[in-house]
Amino acid sequence: MEYGPYEQIKTNIKEQILTLTLNRPEKLNAFTGIMMNEMIDVFTKVNSDDDVRAVIVIGAGRAFCAGADLSGGANTFDATANPARAERNAGPIDSVNFSDERVRDGGGRLTLAIFECLKPVIAAVNGAAVGIGATMLLAMDIRVCSDDARFGFVFSRRGIVPEAASSWFLPRIVGISQALEWCYSGRVFDSKEALAGGLVKAVLPEDHLMPYARRIAAEIRDNTSPVSIALIRQMMWQLSATDHPMEAHKIDSRGIYTRGASADVKEGVVSFLEKRPAKFPQKVSVDMPSWFPWGKKRTYS
Repeated sequence: MEYGPYEQIKTNIKEQILTLTLNRPEKLNAFTGIMMNEMIDVFTKVNSDDDVRAVIVIGAGRAFCAGADLSGGANTFDATANPARAERNAGPIDSVNFSDERVRDGGGRLTLAIFECLKPVIAAVNGAAVGIGATMLLAMDIRVCSDDARFGFVFSRRGIVPEAASSWFLPRIVGISQALEWCYSGRVFDSKEALAGGLVKAVLPEDHLMPYARRIAAEIRDNTSPVSIALIRQMMWQLSATDHPMEAHKIDSRGIYTRGASADVKEGVVSFLEKRPAKFPQKVSVDMPSWFPWGKKRTYS
């Protein structure tokens, strides 16, 4: 699988772990349409790349992502007036068709691509993560940060609203009260508060951040079935939002019934009994069960 060449991100695959680096250090990795499209390309391609078992996302330089690129000034977020966002101009506000694809928020396009990813995604937050820099983290599975990291859901201070589907993700991760306090105030907070609020799993010295993230990824790579991980990721994200546990029971049951007869499960059990590491034979690219994906495909309208 080929990745790139990219203009505003870098990718590196080492020992089946893909590191995606936001790469505008001179702009504190401020988010642009180019960066969005390049990140979506990566998160789409890894689904069929069996050489990638996990993804780590980090920023180049001293920031993770300082938010949207505000070089457009007062018109930065105005798709009808910002020439840098001409492809998103769906027409005058008072007569716009809100089902028009051009209305779609770029951050949401990215987080939905991450949401649909079949590989574990680990965020290694190495500095400021503000605005979209904070909300893109929410669709990632495990978030760790350096002790000098800073976070901010600053939208109310810019006169806009949270984006990137964060009104769906954030309350599920930290609870409604904490989500609202951070979004109401729009203030920037430190790594200790992020840890206490449940936004991150661990706070580390900066030079320990990537080694720690890689250890998490390696634990998954070395001990688990890729197909099981892909299913678990989608089950946890999707089924936590259903209105009754019966919906989860339906999918669990399909999983146990079909996976129980699979080559992976046979290897998992036999390797345990023989006290040796498992060598799971099945691949995400070709061996996902017939019932996956379940439910209807979601579209913007």
